Amino acid sequence: QVQLVESGGGLVQAGGSLRLSCAASGGTFSKYVMGWFRQAPGKEREFVGSISWSGISTLYADSVKGRFTIARENAKNTVYLQMNSLKPGDTAVYYCAADSPSTFGRRTMVDYEYDYWGQGTQVTVSS
Repeated sequence: QVQLVESGGGLVQAGGSLRLSCAASGGTFSKYVMGWFRQAPGKEREFVGSISWSGISTLYADSVKGRFTIARENAKNTVYLQMNSLKPGDTAVYYCAADSPSTFGRRTMVDYEYDYWGQGTQVTVSS
């Protein structure tokens, strides 16, 4: 059983930056693909990005490509989401999730494929 705890959310002005962290425990972190998702009020949860076991490969939603970066430190059991040039439309609860697929690809963009989820952290971007 893997436990995930997100941190780093908060209130930021448009154009600003935040870095979210997700700390994992209870499993072998390097065996999991990690994903970030977000859910805005009244909207469905949507894919933000994912990162492969070693961190070599990443995927991003078109809406955040070029602004957000995912990284991981397996020695610290932590995955990060660096968010730059934030927009009011980025306001949402952000969740990290862990999956154990056989390959890294489009499956990692699908929320129901993930086995474990954190509790989420609120990100609010003011205009």
